[in-house]
Amino acid sequence: MNPSRRVALKASGAFAVLVSLGIATPSQAQSAMNRAGFQAKTLSDALRALGSTPATSDQVSVVSPDVAENGAVVPVSAISRLLNTTEIYFLVEKNPLPLAAAFFLPAGTAADVQTRLKMSESSNVVVVVRAGGRLFSAVKATRVTLGGCGG
Repeated sequence: MNPSRRVALKASGAFAVLVSLGIATPSQAQSAMNRAGFQAKTLSDALRALGSTPATSDQVSVVSPDVAENGAVVPVSAISRLLNTTEIYFLVEKNPLPLAAAFFLPAGTAADVQTRLKMSESSNVVVVVRAGGRLFSAVKATRVTLGGCGG
């Protein structure tokens, strides 16, 4: 068994016990499990923390500007036409911490999310979608003329 899978299974079991005993709420357990993804320093580490390498899908779309004048507020959106979409993640490849946002969708919710991201430099915006227990992705390049992470 993969060591990272073991860690995930142990953490999931521990949080399930805490939730069942009323010590932690489900949202607290979910946020603690995703903390590793938000602390990842490379895109590959962030994807690993999400579970695996996603497959590219034409059913997932990323909308972001070709050129963003201000990297501090880059409008982006993601649309998933995949059935049973439960999670949408935004990653910015060249940011110091690539995982920028995570959205958890209740059953029956339209998988259409919009937000604003901070981008330190021109980079690919990667959207990862969990649908039917599998990961799918789409990528869009965005050029930043004024950096948002201290630039």
